[in-house]
Amino acid sequence: MEYEIAGRKIGAEYPPYIIAEVSANHNGDIDKALNLIEIAKKSGADAVKIQTYTADTMTLDVDKDNFKIKGGLWDGYTLYKLYQEAHTPWDWHYKLFEKARDIGITIFSSPFDESAVDFLEELNTPAYKVASFEATDIPLISYMAKKNKPLIMSTGMANFEEISESVEVIKNSGNKSIALLHCVSAYPALASNYNLKTLIDLKSKFGVLTGLSDHTLGIATSVASVALGACIIEKHFTHDRNDKGPDSEFSLEPDELKLLCSETKTAWEAIGEVNYKRKGQEESNAVFRRSIYFSQDLKAGSTITKENIKRIRPGFGLEPKHYEKILGMKVKSDIEKGDPVRWEDLE
Repeated sequence: MEYEIAGRKIGAEYPPYIIAEVSANHNGDIDKALNLIEIAKKSGADAVKIQTYTADTMTLDVDKDNFKIKGGLWDGYTLYKLYQEAHTPWDWHYKLFEKARDIGITIFSSPFDESAVDFLEELNTPAYKVASFEATDIPLISYMAKKNKPLIMSTGMANFEEISESVEVIKNSGNKSIALLHCVSAYPALASNYNLKTLIDLKSKFGVLTGLSDHTLGIATSVASVALGACIIEKHFTHDRNDKGPDSEFSLEPDELKLLCSETKTAWEAIGEVNYKRKGQEESNAVFRRSIYFSQDLKAGSTITKENIKRIRPGFGLEPKHYEKILGMKVKSDIEKGDPVRWEDLE
């Protein structure tokens, strides 16, 4: 089970695919957005992701109570004000896509309505990301899926039935390049709420690639997810968490993003395969296992007793499992203390 994004194969047989999410961390400055793409590349991420919407494609410009955010990072904002402040202007996209392609990092986006999909098609996006809050927007998901490009969907807030419905729509469109990212849509999210075992169930139930959209602080949850089958890791990042923005508090700084890329790859390498054979690095240490040695000088014809042999390191003598068997046997020739016990010395 695998697919490709811009020539990079993704699946259990390959290192985790790391998506560095810009989101709103450009803080309205295109130069910061361009620099974030450079940071993602230098950190070792496989892709950088942006978001394609306007305040008007997300919500209505009204001040009614149910359009206001209460609590959390964006307390007091109306939805319209938040998206107006956080969006990535569409006229930036050309420069952002060009920058990413110039320095050799994949770029794609989360579209939030059909017009955004059409715009990203003009930019020849190599993939699409369905955000958690849009995981139940069946018309939008169907529209994306019919573009027949790899589709990555976050499952935050979606229950099993809702995930099933969205996956069915994607598959019915003829699109088989699907990945589901287990996600907790809290900002930041607690590691204790992530229930990473769900990754195993997602793969089993839906037969698709699985990954993690990680909103926890730090990288531990992402690294742990690799051991449970995560092939894709998505993580927000920023220049500096002190550079306050809508998503800065739960985003990685550059050194942390670099560590995420290296540690998830190390975790993947450590998984390997079922193998009970001696590992390459163990060969030179095998000589320090225990074996049977003579602990006293013996004359030819002497009987071996518990007093004149010992199970000790190093491992050049007979294996310890032969200890009881050789008790009572005789030696063929004179023996010195410290000689390994060998079958050819016994009669």
